[in-house]
Amino acid sequence: MGGGGSYRRALASPGALRFCAAGLAGRMQIGMVGLGTVLLVASITGRYGLAGEVAAAGSAGYSLLSPLTARLADRFGQGRVLPPLTLFYAASTAGLLAGVRLHAPGWALMGCSGLAGAATPQLGSMVRARWSALLGGSPLLQAAFSLESVADEVIFVTGPVLVTVLATEVHPASGLELAAATCVAGSLLLAVQRATEPPVIPAGAARGARGLLLPARGLVTLAPVGLFFGAMLAAIDLATVAFAQEHGHKPLAGFLLGGYALGSAASGLWYGSRTWRASLRRRFTLTLGAAAAGTATFWAMPGLTVLAVVMLCSGLAVSPMLISGFSLIERQAPPNRRTEAMSWLTSAISVGTAVGSAAAGQIIDTAGARGGYACAAACAVAALATCLFGLGRLSVPGPAPASIAHADIR
Repeated sequence: MGGGGSYRRALASPGALRFCAAGLAGRMQIGMVGLGTVLLVASITGRYGLAGEVAAAGSAGYSLLSPLTARLADRFGQGRVLPPLTLFYAASTAGLLAGVRLHAPGWALMGCSGLAGAATPQLGSMVRARWSALLGGSPLLQAAFSLESVADEVIFVTGPVLVTVLATEVHPASGLELAAATCVAGSLLLAVQRATEPPVIPAGAARGARGLLLPARGLVTLAPVGLFFGAMLAAIDLATVAFAQEHGHKPLAGFLLGGYALGSAASGLWYGSRTWRASLRRRFTLTLGAAAAGTATFWAMPGLTVLAVVMLCSGLAVSPMLISGFSLIERQAPPNRRTEAMSWLTSAISVGTAVGSAAAGQIIDTAGARGGYACAAACAVAALATCLFGLGRLSVPGPAPASIAHADIR
């Protein structure tokens, strides 16, 4: 099947384009809300420390509660869970916006931010669950998951640019307001699309669903891998900014990171259009190893030009690795906990990003950009070692259907 043809056929599935578009719009805030919060609080209060604490509270709420909100969607249905969750998210964000304008105490701002993060709908996991329900057992599922991976890359590249322009050129609150508006609109648009909503399966009805703390055994390996990988990505971001600044071209940091994301997005599209015979476990391990190998070279780069080329090439491994990881979870998790299972991986990556930012920032302050890249390399090696140690948990149950074994999923 041709690459473009597989994507066209996936999006031509009944209702697919509508829920895919709603999910993309709704999760645009992921690339905007953290930076938007920092820009708003810092601009109004003049306190960057407080701005970072408020943003961190939102990240903590999101990371800690996302598996629970995703599990509620599995248990009661997306259409029933999304409206009240979205309303709570909107109210908490409105409280944060009002609190900043009224110069509320820091604890109140952090509380509102934490509640907003906790109530953020798990649209990425929900959309992937819809794809799984719609295309399960089809070779088109890999193409669908690849589209979601590329959408994530687009969000993380365009979101920070958009929120910065709005916050600096329109109003300090404009970026966060747009982030909240897109989240609310996308969530409600997804909620009303009941025809493509995954069916609700009573707890314990699916095989292997009863009595499990984690919804997929592979998460014992994949969650810590995701944590280390998220820390690696955060360290790369900070170290790249520092590296560009040390070489007298700080504005070029965005282009360097954009090249990294471009490589990831391009490889994600290519990966999703291919037919694969290697197992999911092998593909996940090889792409993770390739990402780790590329990251391990960043600290030795002599200048910006060489670094740009190496980052572009290293980024090629990122999306295929994430696609394979989500595919493993999709194959292992029982249908009634699939959204929750995927949210565990995204939550682990989010926690890793927060931890990695803090650790890499301290290292860069004392050892410079190369120290930050060394931190990223250490996280990458830790992710690969964790994967190899827990490789036995990454097998998929039973013989994979030919459509999945040879085409895969994300």
